[in-house]
Amino acid sequence: MKRVLLTGTGFLGARVLQQLAGRVEISAFPRGMLAKAGQEEILRVVQEQHPDCILHTAALSDTGYCQAHPEESHRANLLVPVWIAEAAGQVGAGLVAFSSDQVYAGLEDHGPFDEALPLSPANIYGQHKYEAEQRVLDLLPRAVLLRATWLYDLPGYGLPVRGNLPLNLWRAALTRQPLRFSCRDWRGVTYVRQAVENLLSAMELPGGVYNFGSENDTDMFETARRFCDAMGIAPPLEKGGWSRSLLMDTRKARAGGVVFDTTCEGIFRCLRDYGLAN
Repeated sequence: MKRVLLTGTGFLGARVLQQLAGRVEISAFPRGMLAKAGQEEILRVVQEQHPDCILHTAALSDTGYCQAHPEESHRANLLVPVWIAEAAGQVGAGLVAFSSDQVYAGLEDHGPFDEALPLSPANIYGQHKYEAEQRVLDLLPRAVLLRATWLYDLPGYGLPVRGNLPLNLWRAALTRQPLRFSCRDWRGVTYVRQAVENLLSAMELPGGVYNFGSENDTDMFETARRFCDAMGIAPPLEKGGWSRSLLMDTRKARAGGVVFDTTCEGIFRCLRDYGLAN
C-alpha cells in the first residue's frame, strides 16, 4: 500500500484523510505545524515518515487576504511548497501539490486555457502559486502540480466546511440577501469529494502541471442559477458586469485518467451523495 504524507488537515485535507483511509497508508503533518515550521523541521518530519508520496494541500487560499498580506502568502504559498519539494527529493518521494486556477487571472482571452500558456497572474495569490509551480518542478521534475478550481461541499460527514458556491446560495435563500454574479465571469466549480477521488489517479501522473477540476461552459450567473434549480431554492440573484475567465482545458489530465463531471453535472453528484437527489 502506498505511503502518503499529507500537509494540511482543513477543508480539503480532512476529506483526503477520510476518503482515502484504507486505500493508501496515510499520515499527516501535525496540525498547525506548517504555519510556523522552518525548512529543517519540515525535512525532519518527511525523513521520519519517509513516504512514497507527499500530498501538499496546505495553503493560504484567501485571495483578498493574500493581497493584503503578501509576506504571509509568500511564505505559505511559495516557500513552503519549495521546502516540501526539497524534502521529497531528499527521501526519494513523489509529490502532488495543489496550485490554483488563479494563475490564469488577468488573461484577456475567454479560454479554456491549457497548461502550456505563458502566464502573468493578476493577483498575489496567483503569482505565488505560479512561481511555486516553476520552482518546485525545477527542484523535482517528477512532481505533479494541480491547478484546482473553486471547490465546494455541503455540511456533513463530521468534516469542516467553509464558504462556497452552494452554501452561499443556500444562505442567500434563507436570508433573502441578494447575491451578485457576472454574466462575463467564467470559471469551473468542482465538488471536492470527486476531486479527492481523482487524487489516486493524480498520484500516478508523470511530472508536470495539470488543470484539475470541472470544466464549465456557462458563466457564473447561469452557473449559480443552475445550482439553485438543482437544489430547489430561489435566492435573489443579481447580474454584475465584471469580466474574468479562469476556464481551464483539462484534456491533459483526462489523458492520464483524471476525469471530472462538468460543473453543472457535479452539483447533482453532490446532492445524491447527501441524499438530497435521486
